[in-house]
Amino acid sequence: MAAEGLWMSIVELERSHLVRQTREKQLSQREACERLGIGVRQFKRLVRSWKQHGDAGLVSRQRGMPSNNRLSSSERERIAALLRDKYPDFGPTLAVEKLLEREAITVSAETVRQMQIDMGLWRPKRRRAKRVFQLRERRPRFGELIQIDGSPHAWFEDRGPRCTLIVFIDDATSRLTALHFAPSETTRAYLATLRSHVLAHGCPLAFYSDRHGIFRVNAKDTASGDGKTEFGHVAERLAIEPIHALTPQAKGRVERANQTLQDRLVKEMRLRGIATIAEAEAYLPAFMEEWNRRFAVDPRDDASAHRPWTGSAADLDAVLARREERVLSKALTFRAGGSMYCVKIAGPGTALRGARVTLHHHQDGTMRVHYKDRVLACTAYKKLPVPSEAEDEKTIDARVDRLVVAAARKSVATMAMGTT
Repeated sequence: MAAEGLWMSIVELERSHLVRQTREKQLSQREACERLGIGVRQFKRLVRSWKQHGDAGLVSRQRGMPSNNRLSSSERERIAALLRDKYPDFGPTLAVEKLLEREAITVSAETVRQMQIDMGLWRPKRRRAKRVFQLRERRPRFGELIQIDGSPHAWFEDRGPRCTLIVFIDDATSRLTALHFAPSETTRAYLATLRSHVLAHGCPLAFYSDRHGIFRVNAKDTASGDGKTEFGHVAERLAIEPIHALTPQAKGRVERANQTLQDRLVKEMRLRGIATIAEAEAYLPAFMEEWNRRFAVDPRDDASAHRPWTGSAADLDAVLARREERVLSKALTFRAGGSMYCVKIAGPGTALRGARVTLHHHQDGTMRVHYKDRVLACTAYKKLPVPSEAEDEKTIDARVDRLVVAAARKSVATMAMGTT
């Protein structure tokens, strides 16, 4: 319905209908007030206005008028210039945060969104029917379930190489507990992130991951071994239960976190000029603190489910070390990692011939030889040929990127030699 050329809103149409009912004695003014959620005095004013001007008297006088809180033209031009030059690919919410944080400009997200649409910087998302998944309720305590995943991405855009961010996020609180950048998604990268988590929070009850070979032995016809991966052995030593999701949607909390990180973290590092893994690692603690302040929620139960780590960092490194067994030869030698090693002891060492020793490969690249309750000294004396390392979909990009960089350097060197 139109009144004096102005369209009436749904609320104004409802008011007009109820005013007519009260005038026709079909409804009392008190009942009309209860339906509209307004006071009797305000309703009486509506009735008087309707008597004088009809439906037009119920239309807001601010309709079509500029808002009192409208930005000045100079302020809009300033914001538009910043959105165009400094924050061209920022979403409305993140742009509003940065305008307040870095430019001291307070503006609503909807205003920024409309400006971005007008400038062609933001395309409204089309609503589409999505497959419905049953939502799983959060765990009640912090540390009961930690969702873990790796996110390969161009984190440094064109400023640095493509790499992977390992993400640990708590199911109960959406709190980031550990982040770690690595060239590719490997067992070593997950163990480094696990080390940070345990030292900061303790040992959680369970990890929730996908079914990649880092976490789970997927071969159906495996006849040897104990069915556990290196990461699985470490989790067992720390008494952490590994749980594997059937679908990506099942571990949706970490999947959604990856999407938000690929948006927010990339832009934060761009603003700070971060271009290397070392620089990114130094920035991650501050980013995690801000993330948890903004996105983390309180658990239903305040008691933490983490078991405190009571040992030292060196003790934890020993737990995280990859272990494998070897049998010493009569000359007290063994082979490992493409090299031949010889155990050094005082005396003939006949008691160690044929002894079964355990090799501990630490994250820093060192190796220790354990026999019962002592560590044996050893030295490498011969290098052996080893086959090329196999790659999977988690690591192939990092390897090809290294080949591309090496080829580019070789080409530049060849051109430099040609010019001389």
